[in-house]
Amino acid sequence: MVVREAKKSVILLLASFLFMDRLKLRKIVPGDKKYFTKWWRDKELLTLTSGILRRIADQKIEKYFSRIVTGEKSAYHFLITVGKTIIGHISFVKRKSAWYETQIIIGEKEYRDRGYGTIAIKKMLEKAQGLDINKIYLEVRPNNARAIRAYEKSGFKKSEIIKYPNNKNLPETLKMVFVCED
Repeated sequence: MVVREAKKSVILLLASFLFMDRLKLRKIVPGDKKYFTKWWRDKELLTLTSGILRRIADQKIEKYFSRIVTGEKSAYHFLITVGKTIIGHISFVKRKSAWYETQIIIGEKEYRDRGYGTIAIKKMLEKAQGLDINKIYLEVRPNNARAIRAYEKSGFKKSEIIKYPNNKNLPETLKMVFVCED
């Protein structure tokens, strides 16, 4: 059993190197709601992100997803694909001043820890720079080493710890920033 799992890991790792150039970011369409429903109900992902493990009601999923699809003028949402496989979601949204906030989820477990998040972030940064967006930040759980590593590889720098004393699910985050030097 252990040998089979090791072989599977090696095969997935080799496949990830072969398919890195096939990683794309594409616009989200109404038919993509099923992926968000799955990911927004994945307890492992929720533990890494919001920390709220309650099942999200169908109405809330519809509301959140509608906002993504219809989109605000200053928000950009993309699905991350490898070949024809949808593996995650990445976005950047206008916040205060000239800053944009980004978020990424590699929703499909077998694609995590394979470098896809780093590649997706770099592609998102290229899109942002093409739109003249030069200041981007994110917040991540301070103990989410996998995500922090991907952000650092993409050029983000640790900025500060932000405390949320009234949020029992996410009492603090690490803020990381990316500033494009023209």
